[in-house]
Order: sequence, then structure tokens, then C-alpha cells
Amino acid sequence: MRLHRLIAILLCIESRGRMKAKELASALETSVRSIYRDIDLLAEAGVPIVTATGPKGGIYLMEGYTANLKQLNGGDVIQLYLTGMGIYTGGPTESGLKLKNALLKLEQTMPDSYQSDIRKAKARFYFDDTPWWTERVAIPCLEVVRAAVWGSYKITIQYRRADGVCSSRHVHPYGLVVKKGDWYLIAFCEAGQEIRTFKCGRIMAVKVKPSAEFFEVPVDFSLENHWTKQETTFKELCREKEYYPVVIRTNEAQAGIVAKRLEILQSAQEGSHWLLTVNMYSYEAACRDAMDWIGRVEIVEPATLRHFVKGQISQLQKKYI
Repeated sequence: MRLHRLIAILLCIESRGRMKAKELASALETSVRSIYRDIDLLAEAGVPIVTATGPKGGIYLMEGYTANLKQLNGGDVIQLYLTGMGIYTGGPTESGLKLKNALLKLEQTMPDSYQSDIRKAKARFYFDDTPWWTERVAIPCLEVVRAAVWGSYKITIQYRRADGVCSSRHVHPYGLVVKKGDWYLIAFCEAGQEIRTFKCGRIMAVKVKPSAEFFEVPVDFSLENHWTKQETTFKELCREKEYYPVVIRTNEAQAGIVAKRLEILQSAQEGSHWLLTVNMYSYEAACRDAMDWIGRVEIVEPATLRHFVKGQISQLQKKYI
């Protein structure tokens, strides 16, 4: 949204003092022309922005002027960054309140001409990202864990595994990863002497020593590289242990939906239809999920799964005839 970009421009030039249009365009992933249009708009709104050419030129605020954006602290910036990435930060919790406070600070610094737009946007748009049929999983210790990641200090977590077994772990929190709304802590586990992944929703409690023990993240550690490598290994392991190919026939429109929701192993066009081979991981999992696709796809193979679906449809017919 353009309003977000205007705020971002003010944040950039106030924090750095002076930036060239090309640098702003690169940072905000837009064109130089768009940056100049935004600068003109801010100037028209009364923000004293100066543009100067030459080697020492750039875009900056007139001396003595401040947009009061420096009132944003580190926590505010983190909240805005996460929200800008589309990451759910906790709803009506401490995290959610921090985000609202950060946005209020930004809104208060915008020129009067934008206040009506902000009020209108609040009144006309509402974003609800909660699931329809299930409650979002609570993550009670997320704020404490995130503070430990940011502050680089050791913590002791009470962790509940998928099988229900609980244990105490002394960890060095290296970073947090968010995938499909779930938060994962990547941390060095002292007991195992290796980097492990902990699902934040299973962290039941976090303890910080009165005198925090700090640690250094290894220089050669990359959170993104570690997660990507781990994810690839996990998928390969699943393919080895959980492999149950199912051939389905569907039209082009539904084929696009299938591609987004299932693992496609092979595809071939058959006239106006598509034959897709998908991995449903096991016969039990396929029986559980197959009925969700009835009416949209035809299960061709294996015969055992096709027979199961036929039986389920027959039972439904008896109930509704």
C-alpha cells in the first residue's frame, strides 16, 4: 500500500539522515519514479523534504525538522517488521498490544491530510486470519522466547513432545521460524550438544536465570540455510517412510487446486482432463482425505482406494435416499 511506503520513506531518511532515490527504491522494492512521486506527495502534505543532486546529494529532511518517528523503539520495529511479512504475532496478547502501540505512534506522525484515509481504512477493511472451524493454537511463552532470541541469552524450557512426554531443556535460542502460522524455535540444546527444532506451541514454560547467561551465535550459522536444509531432509525422510501414490483424474481448474494442496509426483494431460499422481503418504491417510476430494476429482488408482471410496459413496446414498 502506498501509505505504508510513505511511512517507510520517512522511517528510512530519518534513521539514516540522507539516502539516494535509487537506494530507497531498492530498499522498498519499487521504482525510482515511484519514489520521486511519493516524495512530491509528502512535500505537498507539508513534510519539508529536500532533494539534492551530485555525489553528496540525496533525499533528506530539512535541518531541524523531525517526523517524531524516533519514538519507535526496537520492539516497535520488530512488530512492524513481522507484520509486514504477514506473520501472526499473537492477537489480543502482549505482542498484539505492542503492535497496536507501534501503529498508533506511526499514525500520529502522519500529516493531517492522511488521517482521514487512515480512519476510512480502519472503518472499511477488517482482516480476520483465524481458522473457521478450529481455534488458533495458543503460544503462551512466545514473548519470552522471542526476547531471549533477540537478547542472545540462555533459557531453560519445559518442552512437551508429540507423544506427550515432557522434559526440561537448557538451550541457546538461535532464531525463530514461522511456517503456515506455526512458530519454531531453532536452538542449540546443551544436553544433545546439537542444534534442534522446538515447536513453540509445545513449550509449556520458560525460565531465565536472574543473572542472564549470554551466548554467541556461531559466525557461520545461517538461520535460513539451516531451516532449508532441515526442511529438505525432513521431506526426503517422509518420502522414504510415507509413500502412497494415488492417481486421480480432474479438470484443469481443479488441477491447480490439487497442486497447491497435495504433493504432485507426476502429471499428464489426457484430452481436456489431467491425470495426476499424488502422494497421500499411506493407505490410512488416503482413506481419511479422499472423501474431501469427491465431486472434484476421480480416484483412478489404486483399486483398493477406489473400492473404499465407492463403498463410502454407497453408504451415503443409502442414508439420503
